[in-house]
Amino acid sequence: MNIAPPPGGIPVVLVTGFLGSGKTTLLARLLRRPELARSAVIINEFGAVGLDHDLIERADDDVVELAGGCVCCSQRGELGQTLARLRERREAGSVAAFERVLIETTGLADPAPILRDFLADAWLADTYRFDGVITTVDAVHGLGTLEREPEARAQAAFADRLLLTKADVAPSAAIDALRERLAALNPGVVPLAVAAGEVAPEALFGAAVRDPRATREQVERWLGARGFVGWRIAASEPNRHGPDIRAQVLVREAPLPAAVFRGFFDLLLEARRDDLLRVKGLVNIAGAPGPLLVHGVQGSFEPLLPLAGWPGGDRRTRLVFITRGISGAWIEGLLRSFE
Repeated sequence: MNIAPPPGGIPVVLVTGFLGSGKTTLLARLLRRPELARSAVIINEFGAVGLDHDLIERADDDVVELAGGCVCCSQRGELGQTLARLRERREAGSVAAFERVLIETTGLADPAPILRDFLADAWLADTYRFDGVITTVDAVHGLGTLEREPEARAQAAFADRLLLTKADVAPSAAIDALRERLAALNPGVVPLAVAAGEVAPEALFGAAVRDPRATREQVERWLGARGFVGWRIAASEPNRHGPDIRAQVLVREAPLPAAVFRGFFDLLLEARRDDLLRVKGLVNIAGAPGPLLVHGVQGSFEPLLPLAGWPGGDRRTRLVFITRGISGAWIEGLLRSFE
């Protein structure tokens, strides 16, 4: 039996968040939704399958059937190997033909290496596509956690969707302060308050920008650069949290010659590869018929993807950088040295 993946590939979503922030509660709630019944779940820690016992059937094998046709497995090796095994079993018909993969990380995980390994595995590209990072942040304790824990800051900075969990029991002043801090760390994403893991799936998924059918709204939401002006957010505050992690955007009005773009990125990677936590955006290359989608994590980049048209007619190059210890002025100066 050979079951083809959906057009554009099976979407893979990373669910991350610090210890006790509600990742497992969120997944348990989502997997009860009929529209998510055909999902696969990868738990990024052996023996840590903490989903509701009514949802999961325990088994000795690393892949088990869940009620509603879901699949769950504990990651016992590299992520690519786990996804490859799921693909083989899907094609053989030994598991349901799942239509989405949700990866739950450990609470102390830095999402960068996980995404980097996924993007670097060319063997998975014909089956899967990356669809976004969902980060849970505890509305009660999140502010202190962000202050103390670098992993929590990385998780929030990487997010395509930010969920404020326990919002029903957190004081409003704490929620307001947390929103302000998250806006400084990741201004392109508006946090969504949730209680007991209840959230509509359509608010979390659908940033399928590598799908040729992606809409303008999906691309713009994935890019998340609307709150930026140059290297600063609209409120004219530097977009940073502490001295380590920053989110910044590079904007160019005129098309970039291909040689300039290539030289800029080659030198950027040579000099600061490990500190480029994530790069995403649209680039206008001179002579190209449309925008090219850029997406990379710590030096591992997906192939440049031509899009059918410019979202909303905005033809500017807009590249969002999430970096550790790199200033926007340094990146800007590097690009200018090639122009």
